[in-house]
Amino acid sequence: MPSIKILDKEFVPYLSEQTIQEKIAELAIQLNKDYEGKKPLFLSILNGSFLFTADLFKQITIEAEVSFIKLASYKGTSSTGNVITAIGLDINVKDRHIVILEDIIDTGKTLHHYLPQLANMQPASVKIAVLLNKKEALQFPVDIDYSCIDIPNKFVVGYGLDYDGLGRNNKAIYQLKED
Repeated sequence: MPSIKILDKEFVPYLSEQTIQEKIAELAIQLNKDYEGKKPLFLSILNGSFLFTADLFKQITIEAEVSFIKLASYKGTSSTGNVITAIGLDINVKDRHIVILEDIIDTGKTLHHYLPQLANMQPASVKIAVLLNKKEALQFPVDIDYSCIDIPNKFVVGYGLDYDGLGRNNKAIYQLKED
């Protein structure tokens, strides 16, 4: 895979499309087993999780629903420190088993901010499944139940992840080239 340029930054290959798809397939097998007979609601965090959610949900064989919310805390390559809910949950989640789908856990601030709001809606359970987990960057207590790939604290784009709105459409994941 060649490197790519997005705006003023160069990114080098990090995770291939094949690796990503293999990890998602493994997660789907586990979720199908863990949630058999429970009719979970998969709650995808937009914008970054849309590809992850689509590829994962195609492999979910149990009875399940999917919905989307939009939470945001990033601008450019760093967190703004503020979490906003741009599109809220429009489904009753009381007594439902919820699996939050997130593209990446970085500082954990976004989910740390949102989880108490979700808990107030009285779901039966809430689990978190992430494509990428930056354990080194975690600053807020968030328990990750399912992690496809642990990555170092590097800025990455592709497969739904962006740099100032661009780069989401790459099938692979690239990391910022270091000088």
